[in-house]
Amino acid sequence: MKRQAYQPILITDASRSQDDQLTSRQKRYVLMMGIRVACVIVGAILVGAKAPLLWLWLPLVGLGMILIPWLAVLLANDRPPKDEHRLANRFQPRHRDDTPPMSLTAEERPHRVIDAEP
Repeated sequence: MKRQAYQPILITDASRSQDDQLTSRQKRYVLMMGIRVACVIVGAILVGAKAPLLWLWLPLVGLGMILIPWLAVLLANDRPPKDEHRLANRFQPRHRDDTPPMSLTAEERPHRVIDAEP
């Protein structure tokens, strides 16, 4: 009998650990809150300097200050989708092409032959 070649176990498809996911979400949250602070500072500088087109820049900075915290919280609480449950396929309706095993005739069903003599 031929022996099959050794196949190493690949972990590249493994999901990230909970700690790694939490750390990346925390970093993303801090980065987005940093952008929000930058929007506040830029808004204050624009108002103090009486910049041209202030009517355009202030609503954009204000929109950033309002939307970024909301998005940061949503993304910080987000996690990868769950894997499909192992029983998920059991409760889906069968297609017409699928025939249940009991619908086979006696000749089509696999059967055992038991000899009475040893």
